[in-house]
Amino acid sequence: MKKVLAILLAALMVIGLTACGGNNTPTTTAAPQTTAAPGTTAAPTTAPTEAPTEAPVTQGKVFNIYAWNEEFKGFFEKYYTVPEGVTVNWVITPSDNGAYQQKLDEALLNQENAADDDKIDMFLAEADYIGKYVDSPYTMDITSFGFQNVPTMYEYTIKAASDPSGVCKGVSFQCCPAGVIYRKSIAKDVLGTDVPEEVQAKIDTWEKFDAVAAEAKAKGYYMTASFAETFRAFSNNCTMPWVDANNNLQFDPQITAWMDQTREYIKNGYTLTAGVWDQEKTNEMFKTGKTLCFFGPAWYYNFCMTNAQDPAEGCVGDWCLVKGPQAYFWGGTWLLAATGSDNAPMLKDIFETFTVNTDVLNKMVKDDNQYVNNTDVVKAFAEDPNYGNTAILDGQNDIAIFYELAKDIKWENHTNYDQLLNEGLQNKLQEFYNGSVDEETAMLNFYNYIAETYPDIVIPAH
Repeated sequence: MKKVLAILLAALMVIGLTACGGNNTPTTTAAPQTTAAPGTTAAPTTAPTEAPTEAPVTQGKVFNIYAWNEEFKGFFEKYYTVPEGVTVNWVITPSDNGAYQQKLDEALLNQENAADDDKIDMFLAEADYIGKYVDSPYTMDITSFGFQNVPTMYEYTIKAASDPSGVCKGVSFQCCPAGVIYRKSIAKDVLGTDVPEEVQAKIDTWEKFDAVAAEAKAKGYYMTASFAETFRAFSNNCTMPWVDANNNLQFDPQITAWMDQTREYIKNGYTLTAGVWDQEKTNEMFKTGKTLCFFGPAWYYNFCMTNAQDPAEGCVGDWCLVKGPQAYFWGGTWLLAATGSDNAPMLKDIFETFTVNTDVLNKMVKDDNQYVNNTDVVKAFAEDPNYGNTAILDGQNDIAIFYELAKDIKWENHTNYDQLLNEGLQNKLQEFYNGSVDEETAMLNFYNYIAETYPDIVIPAH
């Protein structure tokens, strides 16, 4: 059976996302040390379907963590005390071309026969593909190693990590409500004001947002720096999934609205044709940039706006956060416990450290600009008149904005197809926006991509 699965995994290779903040240097931490890691290949579309079933009962000497970048590794080494005698081994594989999921799936496939010190103990997953892991026997019920769901965690983060029967398989250390981060000096020139409440009133619908885009263009600015900048704001508000119960592909009105908007923005010069992670877009965050709006959550500051914080070339303090046309969320990192781990006590301790340890969570907000997954902690910051984000927002209380946005986050209409269909649509349309192909060809390429990646999806006549 395992041979058959191995052949299947090799056959089901797809193209994935290049994640913001990716890192290709795996490390080992014994409090802390580093070591090299193996290479990577492309990713399978589904998680392995076999898994070991034994429950963890002891504390092993090696704790293996799989991740796609060093974001959580940094928090882990800063805030978690590794038990004496335990070595933490980080296997970090970038998300480029789906490499992380491929590496992870190969290790999970071999989990049952791996030596205890080689087994995966914990791995990280993003919102776009967490479903394929929590719906598999390769992840454990969090209560099996003593962790209990706590009411201070955001409900959607629990739902995202739960299998179809409602068993929770993981926790997120962050909640990711997202908004519009605008450049104050440009807003002042275009709108005559940089006051958050007044700016929000001018972009609180897509119709108003589009009108401001025209005003910005007339003044020599871009409204956004990427054709895909607004994608998440639309896609997170879809009312139906990409694929229905009969495996039929379907386009939600929110997706077609984004396509319509983007086509007009490119035609009118309201945005650049850069991708969301492209250097051309990133350059717009320097003080020489000409872009009014960027869309993102709290993690966006640290992983996508570091150049904006550069003392010499950045524009620290020239930014504010508002809700924008509609509430949405972007991303999130979930910690999942791998079935077969021999490190139950440490799993429980890590999960508790990053969800209920208020000392740690308060520091993550104040020192790391994180929006943590604990409603009591973020509520206290939201209501604190003395709190403000000085790293980039010139003292604005962004937690207060995110706190209100988080109330509207829902986990609906998600499927295991989401990541690759979202990315595939954007990648194929970018070819059209760059002038490489016409729109009809771009869409045909998207349909062909779906047929190759997910042969089970029924594509409507086009």
